[in-house]
Amino acid sequence: MALQNPRLVAFDLDDTLAASKSPIDPRMADLLVKLLDVAEVCIISGGNFAQFTMQVVDNLNDVDAAALTRLHLMPTCGTQYYRHQNGTWEQIYAENLTDDEKQRALAAVEKTAKELGYWESETWGPILEDRGSQITFSALGQAAPVAAKTQWDADGAKKTALREAVQALLPDLEVRSGGSTSVDITRRGIDKAYGMNRLAELTGVPLGDMLFVGDRLDEDGNDYPVKAMGVDCVAVEGWTDTAAFLEELIPSLKAV
Repeated sequence: MALQNPRLVAFDLDDTLAASKSPIDPRMADLLVKLLDVAEVCIISGGNFAQFTMQVVDNLNDVDAAALTRLHLMPTCGTQYYRHQNGTWEQIYAENLTDDEKQRALAAVEKTAKELGYWESETWGPILEDRGSQITFSALGQAAPVAAKTQWDADGAKKTALREAVQALLPDLEVRSGGSTSVDITRRGIDKAYGMNRLAELTGVPLGDMLFVGDRLDEDGNDYPVKAMGVDCVAVEGWTDTAAFLEELIPSLKAV
């Protein structure tokens, strides 16, 4: 059973709050604004800050500055953290990769993807992206349509094979399955569990008062580290599941 009165609710982004790389639906935007009235909210996902802005922040209508101070943005799986302070979004920390780590990660994932036959010739945008604190491989490019991404690796076998092979080449770094067609590489030990621990430290909200909602809580998923650390979690399969959950949760918080 999910935590009944969380002080902070954290979410994955793609396939939890929105369809992959897509803006949140107006229904979800409305629910997030209402949730910000009664709890702290965190979004922690593999995308970069620009994606968070495009998918979520720019679509929050009728949200005031006070509410935005309760919204915590943790791009690139918690390797970066932004707060709304002094009227703008300020970066609180970034666990950036070194130039050597970036070069080795980019080379390893490109080499392995080509060897496995996963390097596609027709894509929607670049396959490899340097996000500062994270190197991301997106098999079909960042802007690929949802239908194409779903079809590329319906059972997740390709991502799993790629992740395992790249991890063997980069034992000093962390390699994880990301979104529907992506693999993310960060510094060793820097994952969503790290991000949640830093969130607790910087906000003063204990992990026991937090609730996490995500679509990849399975052992191979990038949400799993949050579950493994003991944070109360709710598993969803898409943003409509999350919306239905929030429609039940928010009234109970207002009643407290």
